[in-house]
Amino acid sequence: MNIRDLRYLVAVAEHRHFGRAAEACHVSQPTLSTQLKKLEETLGVVLIERTNRQVMLSSVGERIVEQAQRVLREVNQLVNIAEQYRDPFGGDFRLGVIPTVAPYLLPKILGPMRKAFPELRIQLNEGQTHQIVARLKQGQLDALILALPVEEDNIVSRQLYREPFYFTVASSHPLAARKTVTQEDLDHEQVLLLEDGHCLRDQALDVCDANNAVENTNFRATSLETLRQMVRADVGITLMPELALTKSAGVRYIPFKGTKDSVPHRDIGLCWRNTSTRAALLEQLAELLRDVMD
Repeated sequence: MNIRDLRYLVAVAEHRHFGRAAEACHVSQPTLSTQLKKLEETLGVVLIERTNRQVMLSSVGERIVEQAQRVLREVNQLVNIAEQYRDPFGGDFRLGVIPTVAPYLLPKILGPMRKAFPELRIQLNEGQTHQIVARLKQGQLDALILALPVEEDNIVSRQLYREPFYFTVASSHPLAARKTVTQEDLDHEQVLLLEDGHCLRDQALDVCDANNAVENTNFRATSLETLRQMVRADVGITLMPELALTKSAGVRYIPFKGTKDSVPHRDIGLCWRNTSTRAALLEQLAELLRDVMD
């Protein structure tokens, strides 16, 4: 038994698919399958129930995965302690970012981050909030950039910037010529939203519920770009975060009237474990990102 095999097992438990688990571990599927078979032989138990349709963990497999996750967290902590002792502001830095932020924010911040921390090897991981929060708590990520608040114990957060939402409509929409709108203009609008799992969906739903807007339940998008194209086709309207505004023929972005604090918005922050040994680095990083986004 070795650490590598435990990583393979945990990957299968997370992805419930041998191919995707192998891809995540950067090995071939036959290699991953062979090593897991050897792990089962070493332990003398069946860890994974293999069928043509799905991959399931056995009851003992579930318990061993939980223990393997604890072991991997401790191994990661050992590596991190040693690396950070050598250079607190260097080494691998694993940053998780939600998909409604990543493509718009990362081009703005990666350059300043590399300039400020030249010895830091930044590794980016994109995922929905619940996914990257789980990886942070398991020690697989060092910090997250996501929408606040994060309702989890033992996590420190620092706000980076406030991002207003824009009333986004097709050019043919009756309000498309307006320079500003009010929240009352959402009344009875058919609003297009992201699919379940995206925190932006929950935030937009809160705005809709407060202003009698109606979700278009016939369609749920997987990305902001898909939402943009559906608005262009005049299927409905949406709420687009400011950083994601891009020129698109047939689409109008209209700001809400009011102050930065009163209009619909979301707060984006940097989060990390309160037990992290990189607290000094993370505090400096938060300050740097606030300056970049100011």
